Amino acid sequence: SADGGRNLSLDSIPMGLPMSGPTAWTTAMNNLGMAPMGMTGQPLLPDFDPALGMMTGIPPINPMMPGLGIVPPPIPPDMPAVKEIIHCKSCTLFPPNPHLPPPATRERPPGCKTVFVGGLPENGTEQIIMEVFEQCGEVIAIRKSKKNFCHIRFAEEFMVDKALYLSGYRIRLGSSTDKKDTGRLHVDFAQARDDLYEWECKQRMLAREERHRRRLEEERFRPPSPPPVVHYSDHECSVVAEKLKDDTKFLEAIQTLLTWIERGEVNRRTANNFYSMIQSANSHIRRLVNEKAAHEKEMEEAKEKFKLALSGILVQFEQIVAVYHSASKQKAWDHFTKAQRKNISVWCKQAEEIRNIHNDELMGIRREEEMEMSDEEIEDPSEMKETEESALVSQVEALKEENDSLRWQLDAYRNEVELLKQEQGKASRDEDTTKEQQMKLLQQALQGMQKHLLKVQDEYKKREAELEKVREDKLKIETLLENLKEQDSSTSRVCACSQEKECPVEKTLSNGPVKSEREVLLVGIISTFLHVHPFGASIEYICSYLQRLDSKICTAEVEVLMTRLQNTFRQELSGVGASLEKRWKFCGFDGLKMT
Repeated sequence: SADGGRNLSLDSIPMGLPMSGPTAWTTAMNNLGMAPMGMTGQPLLPDFDPALGMMTGIPPINPMMPGLGIVPPPIPPDMPAVKEIIHCKSCTLFPPNPHLPPPATRERPPGCKTVFVGGLPENGTEQIIMEVFEQCGEVIAIRKSKKNFCHIRFAEEFMVDKALYLSGYRIRLGSSTDKKDTGRLHVDFAQARDDLYEWECKQRMLAREERHRRRLEEERFRPPSPPPVVHYSDHECSVVAEKLKDDTKFLEAIQTLLTWIERGEVNRRTANNFYSMIQSANSHIRRLVNEKAAHEKEMEEAKEKFKLALSGILVQFEQIVAVYHSASKQKAWDHFTKAQRKNISVWCKQAEEIRNIHNDELMGIRREEEMEMSDEEIEDPSEMKETEESALVSQVEALKEENDSLRWQLDAYRNEVELLKQEQGKASRDEDTTKEQQMKLLQQALQGMQKHLLKVQDEYKKREAELEKVREDKLKIETLLENLKEQDSSTSRVCACSQEKECPVEKTLSNGPVKSEREVLLVGIISTFLHVHPFGASIEYICSYLQRLDSKICTAEVEVLMTRLQNTFRQELSGVGASLEKRWKFCGFDGLKMT
């Protein structure tokens, strides 16, 4: 603000001081684009056009100019500020030397309306001071000191900027050359308590207005208060009961019912009414469940549509990337110019990045669908193995696709490296550094892609090994099922032979550890179950599986049967202390060798 006040030009000081020589005054005012005024207040040039100024770069003055505000506008430093001689009625003001530095000013106090004027002539009076400074604006008060300085308080802040323009002028009273009748004016900002008080009052008023405006904004955006809930009565109870039956008014009615119950309106007399309203509220549960199911169905249909559309977009991206790759081959690549090759490479990178993003999104949707599969429908072990096998196959296919895409990216990077190598020989020495940096970046990218490719290949091998293991387990289960079928056929032959010899089945079976055909079936099912669980299973887990087949099976019966067959089943203890756990394992293959 000090520099702005010091460098203030004439365009913001419409001074109409009376003068004795109209030529200089007219020249100064014309340079400013202002109509010069005479001693009588009439314009000296009646046909003066304020838009035409003699000085270029100074716009014509108007009331809306920013320089007439509190802080003057910045003036370009290369614009010269021309100061002219000012003739007043009782004195003459001579401009300072334009080659001298501008007079220094202090920092502008907030709300400053008072200026300090020093360097006054000893014979200067308040009338002369008023005559000089009243043209800057309305003067409220002048406080003159005996030491050739005074303080002048104006009505508005912008008038201070106009008064600062006179700083540096040499003043002469009349035509006298006496030292007491001359002086050099120094105008500066002054700090007055009245100015600070008015400025603080204005700031407080603005703050109040701002708080009021913010309060109005907050009240406008504040949500309305909930409507009051009516008190309970028989009439209101019947109204709420009717509203509970209406789907459109259910939300309002259920809120009223909740408020009544929390208030403690339920007693012996009103218990039946409240029970009927609660029953009405309960009838809406089925409707809400159906609405939820309908929304879930719509969401699933939308997911399916989105997945199909995404798959179509991904196919189109694959075709576009294939076009770029085919264009990057040597057969077609040699016919393109350098700029065309660069554009094709950039387009190919962008298309591959977008394709990879869409592919990751589609794979994420598929993973979510696989995770959302219900665990309530428990399938047989063979079917579970088939689903695991299909999941592994799909994962292997996805890894193959990712492997192919990585290979394509590697081919593209290799083509770019070859191009850079070819261009490196043709380029000048200035481009060698940039090419080397690009080569290093591309080599780093190639190394990263190769590492990623090795990781994918390792994962692919692991998945293949898991797939082979699942197939082997499946073959073992099939052979075990065949053995069980053979055992069933052998037991049927034994029964037939025993009938021919007229010996009861119970007696023959009573001689061995298995006493009935039902126990034989239990042994086969338990053996199959434990073979799928190589780490063993507790007796409760085995019985829970058997009770799905036959609810009459009890735990004691199964445990006694497995205890009798020591060469087929083996009990092991795991854990310590409170975590001690008994597990049964299938050892039929080892028992067969022993027997």
